[in-house]
Amino acid sequence: MGMLDGKVAIVTGAGHGIGRGHSMELAKHGAKVIVNDLGGSERGEGEGRDADQTVDLVKARGGEASANYGDVSDHEQCGEMVQQAIDTYGRLDIVVNNAGIVRDAAIWNMPVEDFDKVLAVHLRGTWSTSHHAATYFRAQAKAGNRINGRIINTTSGAGLTGNFGQTSYATAKAAIVGLTLTLAQELASSGVTCNCVGPSGLTRITATMPGMPDSFEPDEIGDDEFHPMDPANSSPLVAWLASDEAGYVNGQVIRSLDDRLIWMQGWREKKTISNDEKKWDATKLGARLGGEVFGLQPTGLKFEQA
Repeated sequence: MGMLDGKVAIVTGAGHGIGRGHSMELAKHGAKVIVNDLGGSERGEGEGRDADQTVDLVKARGGEASANYGDVSDHEQCGEMVQQAIDTYGRLDIVVNNAGIVRDAAIWNMPVEDFDKVLAVHLRGTWSTSHHAATYFRAQAKAGNRINGRIINTTSGAGLTGNFGQTSYATAKAAIVGLTLTLAQELASSGVTCNCVGPSGLTRITATMPGMPDSFEPDEIGDDEFHPMDPANSSPLVAWLASDEAGYVNGQVIRSLDDRLIWMQGWREKKTISNDEKKWDATKLGARLGGEVFGLQPTGLKFEQA
C-alpha cells in the first residue's frame, strides 16, 4: 500500500526537471497523475508534447499517468485540466503548481511584455489552477464528500530574498507565498490544505543563469543515488505534503536544498516603537527609528545597503 493510493494528482510544468520528479514520486506512492506541460521553451515560447516523456517514464515504472498540454496562463485551459483529472480518474485530490518560465533582465532592460508573461505563467497559472480545484473541493465538501484536498505551490529563493535581474520571477514567486497563505485560510473549512515548497536543482531554468551548469533530468539519477542538485530532491517532501498524514500542516513554506529541508517563517513583527498615541513628526520619527530600531547613532545617520 502506498501512502497516496487512490489519490489523483495534477502536476503542472511536469515535462521536465522538478515537475517530472514530482510526477514520478507521486506515482511511486500510488497516485494517478495528470502530467501537464505546454511543451515550450524555458522562456514559454512554442509548444510540444514534452508531457508524454514524463507519462512514459511513470508508466515504465508501474505508475498511472495521462498527459495534458494546456497553457496554465490560460484560465479556461486550467479548468479543462482539472476536469480532465475528474473525467479520467473520477476525482481530484492533489494539485502541485510547478509550471514556470524565466525571461530575466535588469528592470531597465526588461520589456513589459516579458514581465507580464512571467507573472501570467507563475502567478496566474497557480491562481487559475487553484481556483478551479478549489471550486471542485468546495462542491465536494458541501455534498458531504469530504476530500483531504492538497494544494502545493512553488516558490524560490529569488521570491524569498530577491535576486538581481529577476524582478518578474522574484515578484511572481513572492506573490505565490501570499496566495498560499490566503488559500490555507480560505480552504481549511473544506478539508483542504495549501503549502508552498522552495525546490532546488539543475533545471532548464537554472541553466539560463550565467555560470550555472547544464541541467539534467531526475530519471538520469538512480533511485538509490544522491546528487545535491537533483531536480527531484524536493519531490519526497511534495509527496508527503500531499498525503493524509500531513493534514496538520497548512500555510507553511518549506525549502529543499540538497539534503536539507528548511522550514521558513516570513514577515513577522521584529520591533515596535510607539509615539504614545501622538501623531508622528517625520524628523523625530527618523531619529527614533534610526536609534531604537536600526541601532544607528542619533546624529549623522547613514543607511548602508544590507
